[in-house]
Amino acid sequence: MEAARLLMDYPTVEHCVGPVTHFDDAPSWIYNLDNPYLHGPYAPTVHELSKDDLVVEGELPLDLVGAYFRNGPNPIHQPKNRYHPFDGDGMVHGVYFKDGKANYRNRWIQTEALTEEKARGSSVSPGVMGPFDYSVSPFGIKDTSNTDVIYYRDQLITLWYNAGNPYALHGESLDTLHAFELPGRKHRRMSAHSKIDWATGELLFFDYGDEPPFMTYGIADKDGKLVHETAVELPGPRLPHDMGFTPNYVVLHDLPFFHNMDVLRQHHMRVLTFHRNMPTRFGIAPRNGEHTNVRWFDCEPCYILHVSNCWEDGDWVVMDGCRSTNPMPSASDDEGELSHMLAYMRLEANNYRWRFNLRTGEVREGDLDDLNTEFNKTNPLFHGVESRYAYHQRIPLLHEGGHTLRFTGLVKYDNESGKRWEWDYGPGVFGSEAVFAPKHGATRDSIEDDGYVITLVTDTKDWSSWCLVFDAQNVEHGPMARVRMPQRVPYGFHATWVRGSDMHL
Repeated sequence: MEAARLLMDYPTVEHCVGPVTHFDDAPSWIYNLDNPYLHGPYAPTVHELSKDDLVVEGELPLDLVGAYFRNGPNPIHQPKNRYHPFDGDGMVHGVYFKDGKANYRNRWIQTEALTEEKARGSSVSPGVMGPFDYSVSPFGIKDTSNTDVIYYRDQLITLWYNAGNPYALHGESLDTLHAFELPGRKHRRMSAHSKIDWATGELLFFDYGDEPPFMTYGIADKDGKLVHETAVELPGPRLPHDMGFTPNYVVLHDLPFFHNMDVLRQHHMRVLTFHRNMPTRFGIAPRNGEHTNVRWFDCEPCYILHVSNCWEDGDWVVMDGCRSTNPMPSASDDEGELSHMLAYMRLEANNYRWRFNLRTGEVREGDLDDLNTEFNKTNPLFHGVESRYAYHQRIPLLHEGGHTLRFTGLVKYDNESGKRWEWDYGPGVFGSEAVFAPKHGATRDSIEDDGYVITLVTDTKDWSSWCLVFDAQNVEHGPMARVRMPQRVPYGFHATWVRGSDMHL
């Protein structure tokens, strides 16, 4: 599509992110496109940097040892078709902490798609908004590996929301090592939000697709050996985004928000519909169970992006997460061809709890809070066992100025008492997903919230970026330390914390 047509049909950037800022460190082609997810805090950078001994305001605690990693979209070439943030080439940013000091690195993930486009010097693959082209990619669109990042067997593993092919990165240099695969699997595909169980070192993974089997689930042990994989029977293609686990069970998702396969086959477009007359189903199975062992529980129709934690409580399995009853808000007529993408990215969700009784089949569910929050994280030491604290990002609704997805504050929840604490990032400051960093040497016998909460923010007033470190027990008091990043850090998706002991720091 020609730039003139793009400018005519797309909403103005000023409408969504304010006046356009021209950056010396951004690709020049972004100014040909009036797409708000390519401007302002979302503008990609062209630099890969390594910088040690960063400037610190305040004092970094000596028992903060490890690294914060965040993945996200950072496109190199002008997109072939309309741009969606899921289309941006994956880039990982890392902030490393030890001895009261911090270092920074960022690197592109050298995916197969990016390697091909760099060789050609231009965009090749179509994006999420289509049209799909299976002659270019087995996914029909560009697999960017830009969504999630986990740490498994001394490597960072990057993942894509659409169950793409994962990649392994060196934890310290962030160089792409190789395509990640588990010997014994028939394919590499693995969804974002596959899990690492810190208690066992196991990788619990799932993937999904448009052809049977529509979902698979599996486990690899701490040594990288595939120990279990099974197909999961679903009524048709779905778009599950996350999973949960306990010491004995996994919780899988069958959600009534999916695309029409006839439209995809005939028009090469993915049209998502929220089927409000269909229940949301959660399947609970033994960790090593087969598809016949999955027990499905019907719940109120909703979509769930992210699970906070799951645990067992007698006959019950409990799952905390963020629930959306409106995963596809109404599109605005004045937003042109981008209207449905912009509506989908305007995330509406709130803190929620589900309880499933494995003996009687009873379901109990309800709100924990009504504030619009998402990108929820908990202390990974307590994943799979009972926990009470979760750390969310506050997201403004459309009437609050949330034309594009943005994080304006950190929210800590006590899901036992219902209390919450908040820290506003400030006017014009955009946050990233925050992680919980247990203190060096902490165990499950430690106090759950005795640690640190870490996030990245970018201040649009001067386009400086900072890594904020909070005392997890006092997030409402603001960051105890602010680390100045050596460059502007664009908007991103998911983050993870890696202990220094795991990285041999």
